[in-house]
Amino acid sequence: MDPGGTMKVALESTVITHGLPFPQNVETAFGMENVVKQNGGEPATIGILDGIVRIGMTKDEINRLAKEESVLKAGVRELPVVLAQKSCASTTVSATARLAYSNGINVFATGGIGGVHPGKWDVSQDLFELSRSPIVVVSAGPKAILDLSSTSEMLETIGVTVVGFQTDVMPAFYSRNSGIPILPANSPEEIASMLLNSRKLGLTSAIMVFNPIQAEDELSDQEVEGWKEKSLKDLNEAGITGKGVTPFLLSRMAFHSGNKTIVSNQSLLENNAKLATQIGLAIEKIK
Repeated sequence: MDPGGTMKVALESTVITHGLPFPQNVETAFGMENVVKQNGGEPATIGILDGIVRIGMTKDEINRLAKEESVLKAGVRELPVVLAQKSCASTTVSATARLAYSNGINVFATGGIGGVHPGKWDVSQDLFELSRSPIVVVSAGPKAILDLSSTSEMLETIGVTVVGFQTDVMPAFYSRNSGIPILPANSPEEIASMLLNSRKLGLTSAIMVFNPIQAEDELSDQEVEGWKEKSLKDLNEAGITGKGVTPFLLSRMAFHSGNKTIVSNQSLLENNAKLATQIGLAIEKIK
């Protein structure tokens, strides 16, 4: 339990700086925080301002990060550099998971995790950090731009515990069903028990909870694949590599979909914040 005695839910800040355009990015950040509060938790949006880690950013700080130019996108490996150089940075899934765990926070809600990109060898830090930060991470699945089968295989290879919330198939971010089988989890209380048992066993893995997007906000696989193919073509033509790949692809997906992906993204983020809060409260009751 955190020192203040309030059940905190970690929220990442990369969605603010690199995931959604302004003003939807700020609206979504505040929307997720409100969902956490409405369900009995305390939101802890994590970011870095002037080299200082902020666990629970204020509204003014979130607005600053959203509008600041040249904000870095920091994974775990970039954290020492960002802190030493007193930079401003948003935190990815990997950095948020590490900072949440090191600050006594048990649950973290995000949209989609990074993973294995199609084609050339490009694997997100997120996956490896999930194998060494023993908290609950709630996501709607790997980001739609990824190779889902390879991402699932990599999670298995590095020993990350993966479950689906009330489903036995891995969701595919905008879609509820990727066709890839996973173990189901039936309730927030069951997931809370998984985390505590994992820690008792001395395991270092996160409990990766894939929470399907709500049915009314789901996008068809055919549509998503079409937008994905167009976005990948745009990426190849632009010649973008490294950490710029995901933000570029997400922006092109939004363009090709007429912003349908943004609406679905906002919905699934709030849905994940709700489940993460329920799990966090269940952990507090049984530990």
